[in-house]
Amino acid sequence: MASLRDIKSRITSTKKTSQITRAMQMVSASKLNRAELNAKSFVPYMAKIQEVVGAIASGTQDSGHPMLTSRPVAKTAYLVITSDRGLAGAYNSNVLRVVTNAIRERHTSNDQFVIFAVGRVGRDFFTKRGFSVIESMVALPDQPSFADIKEIARKAVGMFTEGTYDELYMYYNHFVSAIQQDVTEKKVLPLTDIETSSSTASYEFEPSGDAILEVLLPQYAESLIYGALLDGKASEHAARMTAMKSATDNASELISSLTLQFNRARQAAITQEITEIVGGVAALE
Repeated sequence: MASLRDIKSRITSTKKTSQITRAMQMVSASKLNRAELNAKSFVPYMAKIQEVVGAIASGTQDSGHPMLTSRPVAKTAYLVITSDRGLAGAYNSNVLRVVTNAIRERHTSNDQFVIFAVGRVGRDFFTKRGFSVIESMVALPDQPSFADIKEIARKAVGMFTEGTYDELYMYYNHFVSAIQQDVTEKKVLPLTDIETSSSTASYEFEPSGDAILEVLLPQYAESLIYGALLDGKASEHAARMTAMKSATDNASELISSLTLQFNRARQAAITQEITEIVGGVAALE
């Protein structure tokens, strides 16, 4: 049985840990409010740009733009969004597990795919396993702007256009609520699933639909990546808030259990001392 000093030491250390996890929970809750607002504010922009791209694409059915054309797949790219830090429950492990399973199902060799890693956890995970990480980005702010991920987004889109790989998939956690984040797979390139509009009367293309697509399609693909990053950041803060709340609750339960154990041990020690005193008095008589 542990001594009173050991039990009290564990109670003290657990209380300090509980204070830290409670503070981290409050910080994550504060960050989540803003991240959720950013993610939701980006939705109208994405809806509008998708409408415009769909309208132009439907008016230029014979466009030979490489971003709209499927081609035989010789190499696949995966853009994986994770966090830079842990203590976020299963936020990172869920994404990495889904990506790893998809890679195993689709490929028989590491030469058949490349990876764009956003987040230190994902970068380190794939690097340790010998996967080809051709670009990575770490230390992103908690509320990222498009300028923060512009370089990796443009490189991912540009390398597809150049023919370095033939399709691009994106994996991230979609924010549903503070207690639910769903791992999402989204095919970014080629853009074969754009919902085209049957009516293009409200749009006049100048100088031409193809010229506009040449500029707009890369921006649209980059916006998909940025929107997923905003979604992933909201999910990260929600997952960390939930994980820290669970840690705080577990610490409180442990403190209660240790306090009860401490009181029982102290009572046993007091009882033993009384018994020894009574026994000593009886011996003197």
